[in-house]
Amino acid sequence: MSIGIVSAAYIAAAVLFILSLGGLSGQESAKRAVWYGIVGMALAVLATVFGPGVGNWFLIVVMVAIGSLAGYYVANRVQMTEMPQLVAALHSFVGLAAVFIGLNADLELGHMLALRAHGGDVSTLAGFAAKLAQKDAVELSMLRVEVFLGIFIGAVTFTGSVVAFGKLAGKIDGKPKKLPGGHWINGSALALSVILLLMFFNGAGMWTLLLMTLIAGFIGWHLIMGIGGADMPVVVSMLNSYSGWAAAAIGFTLGNDLLIVTGALVGSSGAILSYIMCKAMNRSFISVILGGFGGTTGPAQAIEGEMIAIDSDGVAASLNDADSVIIVPGYGMAVAQAQQSVSELTRKLRAAGKTVRFGIHPVAGRLPGHMNVLLAEAKVPYDIVLEMDEINDDFPTTDVSIVIGSNDIVNPAAQEDPNSPIAGMPVLEVWKSKLVIVMKRGQGTGYSGIENPLFYKENTRMFYGDAKKSLDELLPKIN
Repeated sequence: MSIGIVSAAYIAAAVLFILSLGGLSGQESAKRAVWYGIVGMALAVLATVFGPGVGNWFLIVVMVAIGSLAGYYVANRVQMTEMPQLVAALHSFVGLAAVFIGLNADLELGHMLALRAHGGDVSTLAGFAAKLAQKDAVELSMLRVEVFLGIFIGAVTFTGSVVAFGKLAGKIDGKPKKLPGGHWINGSALALSVILLLMFFNGAGMWTLLLMTLIAGFIGWHLIMGIGGADMPVVVSMLNSYSGWAAAAIGFTLGNDLLIVTGALVGSSGAILSYIMCKAMNRSFISVILGGFGGTTGPAQAIEGEMIAIDSDGVAASLNDADSVIIVPGYGMAVAQAQQSVSELTRKLRAAGKTVRFGIHPVAGRLPGHMNVLLAEAKVPYDIVLEMDEINDDFPTTDVSIVIGSNDIVNPAAQEDPNSPIAGMPVLEVWKSKLVIVMKRGQGTGYSGIENPLFYKENTRMFYGDAKKSLDELLPKIN
């Protein structure tokens, strides 16, 4: 395949990736957008594999086969509710790939320079080493910086994504944890990495890369460990951005234009999404990156009242008498895999002539758009799924609000308690409804560990139990 055909394929793939990102902004165009991405990636892989100067065909075929089988197995086994931790795990692969490619690039550079220093014929080199032999001293200096940055960002992404996976999967405690003097430690590690960059740039050798890789891995681990589990949606999108910039840096190293474009698309879109989510949570974007938020500024306000339980008969009676209902789903719905039951409840209520809508907070669940995906999977009409800003003003005129497995996004402490860890965070104001039904497994504070005064309000009733089982018990009682 000539370089011209490869370039054309890369351009087509880049256009398809852009169309894919644009199409994912709406439910009705998301399926078509996914196919744009699939076709674009297929073009990119084929153009790269069959491009000029590519060898080791047997190894490439074996690796592609292994990767394809692994992807097929994971895609068929992982439930939609486990997508957040899967995304975090896939980010770690991107980071690890960046580290390996960067180290290999330095090995090839060292081999080429050694051959040139001993008067060898560099024209006998093949593959990436042959490309390096064509670069002058300035270009090789730039290459060293690209390699260093690619490995640094990749190592941070790898260990940070592993920690995010552990927190999302419940294998690591979701509470924020930092070593004493955490920010000073991170700053010192970053300063040491800059020193190692200068040493590597001046030819100190591969040991500087290896030491920097360990330091960057520690930074990634420490940063994400310092972020609470309730803020994992922001972390996932932030790590998505990191993985994109790592890919872009390696694209410069390899001289691969498509990798640069794709990495820039992923990096910038992830950063923008992180910023939007930080704004939705009233968080500082810089604080998120540094892993330094989530603490209280004083004693929390005392909560008065008591939790009042309600059974399925009481819930059914309230819903049968209601004219308007708003459903607010959270991660509890995902864990219980209750989206199909929620969809059936919606169908029955609408068939009875009631107005039913969904209120979605930007950070509901543990992945941006998590609730939207689950509801779309259950075939809930997308025109009744509204964002927080679109529906918040309607709660005062709503008869019943049903909260399914949510805590922080419906917590009035965000508005009423300046000492709350989520003070100032925009929330869904469900407590303004005439009646609020909260579906929870028990009386605990949930994943974030933050108390919710909503559960103690006079117009709130607690419908305890597994969300799916409770809804399945409720459905036959809806007229």
